[in-house]
Amino acid sequence: MSLFFLLLLLISLIISPVVVVSGAAAALFLFGDSIFDAGNNNYINTTTLDQANFPPYGQTYFHFPTGRFSDGRIIPDFICKHANLPFIPPYLDHHHPRRNYNIGANFASAGAGALQETFQGSVISLETQLRYHKRVEKRLRKMYGNTEADTTLSKAVYLFSIGSNDYTNPYLITNSTHFNSSYSNSLLVRIVIGNLTTAIKDLHLRGARKFGFLNLGPLGCSPGLRIILNPPNDAGGCVQSASLLATMHNKALAKSLKRLAKQLHGFKYSLYDYNHSLKQRLKHPSKYGYKQGKTACCGTGRFRGTFSCGGTRPVKEYSVCQNPNEYVFWDSYHLTERVHQQMAHQMWNQQPITGTYNLKTLFQSP
Repeated sequence: MSLFFLLLLLISLIISPVVVVSGAAAALFLFGDSIFDAGNNNYINTTTLDQANFPPYGQTYFHFPTGRFSDGRIIPDFICKHANLPFIPPYLDHHHPRRNYNIGANFASAGAGALQETFQGSVISLETQLRYHKRVEKRLRKMYGNTEADTTLSKAVYLFSIGSNDYTNPYLITNSTHFNSSYSNSLLVRIVIGNLTTAIKDLHLRGARKFGFLNLGPLGCSPGLRIILNPPNDAGGCVQSASLLATMHNKALAKSLKRLAKQLHGFKYSLYDYNHSLKQRLKHPSKYGYKQGKTACCGTGRFRGTFSCGGTRPVKEYSVCQNPNEYVFWDSYHLTERVHQQMAHQMWNQQPITGTYNLKTLFQSP
């Protein structure tokens, strides 16, 4: 009989969904766009434009498409590895065995923005992602009681990658370098930052204390925007007006987070300089182990900048490079697994640009 119970104990340890090291958060909640989307857009049936649930997406690690906009894993997957957590499943995957949310949830949606109108109808907006989190909170309280739920929510880490689609959407709609928006640049940035700040305050009010953020990359330097700016015989620079918007956003984000740290009780945060990290890889690809910084691995046309990877979007023609590890960009707008891995390592270990925490110390903080 004792051997039987020993076997039961061993089996329970093997299949346990969470392995938590001392001081690490037991939950990770993810909000944002394609940098974090692990497959939520698989369940949106209005369009395939913002989906990646078809080959060759996922070919490097999973060997099948999962809905991640990369050849393999993305930043949250590597953060989970550092934190000794399993992969956080997409919230809309109702058949996933880890639906009890004791490890967190991933609400991110490719194409989403802080504005409700950004790619409306094709994505899960930030407002809707917050609404989903409230459902998770309700579920946690029902399953574990208020005391344990409060502990889970306060010790969890809340990661955000949001804003880039709010600024690139006008370029993509018009296929022009003219920024066709009903807002001025400064007003648009204020609205985006304002919506993000509202989301942070809402989560804080409901018990969240530990936050992580990515600022925006040089938006005009993706292969998909380079081809809008440059004629066929041009070497291909960046769309500076788009990158300027990212710079404005990043300055406003850093200031906003400093203010929140003074205003909100117990608010802790880490801000990763995604912009600088990506710029360095685009300017000096060989320094980081890449052969190509401008051209994407998968797509068609100049720089493989036409968003056709997989052949399910309006343009069906595409080609794929032999080794994604040699490229910074996987498709016209998204990065390869190797870049995601390097950035996650930096987020975990390096000193942030503002705040006193990197993700490692944020996870380990009380």
